[in-house]
Amino acid sequence: MTLARGGPRAAASPPPLGLPGLDPAWSRLVDSTDALTGSSVTWHLLDTGAALEALGATPVGTIVAVHGNPTWSYLWRRLAAETLRRAGEGGPAWRVIAPDQLEMGFSERTGATRRLADRVRDIGALTDVLDLDGPVVALGHDWGGVVAMGWAVDHPGQLSALTLLNTAIHQPEGSPIPAPLRLALAPGVLSTASTVTPAFLDTTLALGHPVLTAGIKRAYRAPYLHRDRRAGIAGFVADIPATASHWSAVELDRIAEGIRHLGVPSLLQWGPEDPIFSDRYLDDLIDRMPHSDVHRYEGAGHLIAEDVDYAGALLDWLDARRETPAPASAVTGAGAGAAGSARRPLWSNLDALSASAETALVELAPPSGSEPRTISWSLLSRRVRELASGLAAAGVGAGDRVSLLVPPGADLTAALYACLRIGAVVVVADAGLGIRGLTRAVRGAHPDVVIGAAQGLAAARALGWPGRRISTTRLGPAQRAVLGVTTSLPDLARRGAASELPPEPSADAVAAVLFTSGSTGPAKGVVYTHAQLEALRDLLATQYGVGVGTGLVAGFAPFALLGPALGARTATPDMDVSAPRTLTAEAVAAAVAAVQGRVVFLSPAAIANVVATADGLADDDRAALSGVELVLSAGAPVSVELLDGITALMPGATAHTPYGMTEGLLMTDITLDGIRAAGSASAVPTRDAEITAGGVCVGRPAPGVSVLIAPLDADGAATGLPAAAAGVTGEVVVSAPHLKQGYDQLWLTDEAAVRDTAELSPSRGGDARWHRTGDVGHLDADGRLWIEGRLPHVVVTADGVVTPVGPEQRIGAVAGVARVGIAGVGPRGTQQVIAIVETVPAARRPGLAAPELAAAARSAAGVPLAAVLVVPRLPTDIRHNSKIDRARLSRWAERVLAGGRMSAP
Repeated sequence: MTLARGGPRAAASPPPLGLPGLDPAWSRLVDSTDALTGSSVTWHLLDTGAALEALGATPVGTIVAVHGNPTWSYLWRRLAAETLRRAGEGGPAWRVIAPDQLEMGFSERTGATRRLADRVRDIGALTDVLDLDGPVVALGHDWGGVVAMGWAVDHPGQLSALTLLNTAIHQPEGSPIPAPLRLALAPGVLSTASTVTPAFLDTTLALGHPVLTAGIKRAYRAPYLHRDRRAGIAGFVADIPATASHWSAVELDRIAEGIRHLGVPSLLQWGPEDPIFSDRYLDDLIDRMPHSDVHRYEGAGHLIAEDVDYAGALLDWLDARRETPAPASAVTGAGAGAAGSARRPLWSNLDALSASAETALVELAPPSGSEPRTISWSLLSRRVRELASGLAAAGVGAGDRVSLLVPPGADLTAALYACLRIGAVVVVADAGLGIRGLTRAVRGAHPDVVIGAAQGLAAARALGWPGRRISTTRLGPAQRAVLGVTTSLPDLARRGAASELPPEPSADAVAAVLFTSGSTGPAKGVVYTHAQLEALRDLLATQYGVGVGTGLVAGFAPFALLGPALGARTATPDMDVSAPRTLTAEAVAAAVAAVQGRVVFLSPAAIANVVATADGLADDDRAALSGVELVLSAGAPVSVELLDGITALMPGATAHTPYGMTEGLLMTDITLDGIRAAGSASAVPTRDAEITAGGVCVGRPAPGVSVLIAPLDADGAATGLPAAAAGVTGEVVVSAPHLKQGYDQLWLTDEAAVRDTAELSPSRGGDARWHRTGDVGHLDADGRLWIEGRLPHVVVTADGVVTPVGPEQRIGAVAGVARVGIAGVGPRGTQQVIAIVETVPAARRPGLAAPELAAAARSAAGVPLAAVLVVPRLPTDIRHNSKIDRARLSRWAERVLAGGRMSAP
């Protein structure tokens, strides 16, 4: 490729007046030295220094913001406005300097074509002549991010932080550059798309999520109205180092290596819908700056500065860094951990039972064509050690992320504990998320390694999931090539048999990223340290008496994986783990018999089908089930009728329904007898006259758990300081030693949670971590927690707040009703309550309920119902098949009642 020619010379000038959101007072023209010629050159830039002076505010530092291609400093107008707003309210005063790069925006057109190294020196020459106030934060977007990183590497003495929006610093050899850029660089296209026509500019402006307004598009086009003004766009495109021989590749490599050694806090804000800078570039930046704080905005794209409030997040982050300047490591080094000699790692029972020939786990659903198999503790322990050593010898180390796409069984268990043992971070995003959810989760977590069976690896290859691939079995050369497999678990185990184990990870090292069900929005990656998972293991052992020698049947895969940590004999029933409703009573009985099961854990949807298929049980099956002593069900509210049904099959068992979430897997617990003792939900008194309450009693807090309630106001929002007062309906707030560390790549979410609960820590445990669950409920006079629904599903009527679970329970008791979802339609504050009913037998199509059913539902509801609708099936989450999607029901009901087509919700 030849260097693109520069365009005609033109002087710098201020932007035209009237551009949306841009204050003309921010514009300055500044002269500096041209890095190419050594002569004087004039820049246009935005500078809030004078505005801060007028406010009487002294800057605490300067943010130097560098735009990319084909934008200009207009990109940073919201940051300028937000810094001034906060300074005017007495907050920290950050000065913003946002130049138009030379040949771009309203800066001088010198007629020269600039390479990356020239642009880095240009910005350096400009900052040399500016009166920068205090430490400097470098900020960049797109290819301006590369220039900002170059300035940061060259100015370590001034640099206090580096913050980036979607950008890239490395193009992997052999990997194609993004398709839109390949097209722009194609012969005959570059000049036409970038200079002769505004196609490149217009294509970029079409990437807004949501679509940019006409006024904002006009503002971005303002410096580039004529082809003579667009030569800089073509020059920028041509300067993309698409190959190792490109003229700017050496400079790009210099910067890419230099950012590894900056030693300053960094924030990466990312729009994952970007067709140019995908998540692989984010992962590369994290590898180079592993202490970075990261926030991914689901739904945002390339023009992230237009899509989200990046400015508010950036300033919040800077405020937090000023209070705590030292960056926190995402993964700590090896060591004994905070608990010292008292610590019991997750694999301690594997070590203790390494000589035992007793059963560790039974694989009832082995790979196709295989017989069920029994694995002893000695075999499992040896396999874990060999795989751990083999993974380490293959270059998988502490902090590396490993995604496990393996069905429940021996391979999954051994791979999981091997990864934990060497300090690798296990990424668990189960098939219950569905293809779209699983793809979003895996790409977002961006694993370094994917371990999978052939089916999982084929999906990873087809869907473009990242990470080098390891198969669970040995494959032939052709299949390895097709799937991109580098090695297999058997090969790693053989290699590991002759290798040494690395040091153990510390207790506060990150151990796992577990994804939520995605039932109330995109699935989030929940980060756990080793200490937090160890605390969960210890709580389960204490609460339920599960330990060495206990037979455990887990119909929910995450709990099966805790079996070896507890020392329990474990079996997962033969079922489709992505569809709990496929579990049959016969499969549960077979699993119980295989491990002499004393404890059985099932999801509510699984229990429903187990009870429904009980007629198929043989006498031997019933005899096996009669030996069960404890049956657990969690993940969604469980009705007394379901618990009665499952205990009829397991007459010797006590039924428990623990309450928790992915962020804290056990918070409260109650037995079936405890539910009966608590009384009916409709009879539970509350102190909120304006809130129609009710709910499911989920019991008292488990040992070490604190539960508080943040009261709801008249608008249905959780306000005020959370407290433990009885009878107050509000958002449930919890704290526990086994509570999550945070969310993966959601810094803003984590920071907001810390701020929201900051007042709780001093009075309740010093540095205790708290989690706002998003669930709504209340505590009764005996300290029991009642769950009334989800905060987003609260209905705010003209007569007060309605929480959904109480009315759902009362309508659910009507003859012929299987399940109910309560939805609100209309403006918040005057919403109408709608009941959507799943009947027995199921309705053939959606529609209005029969008059008799509607009258019975209205009589039972306890709140006025504007309409009662029936559907063949209520929409539920994929993982549990039991959490009703009330938000979806609200949208559907509003559309239907407005005259829309009566399709299924």
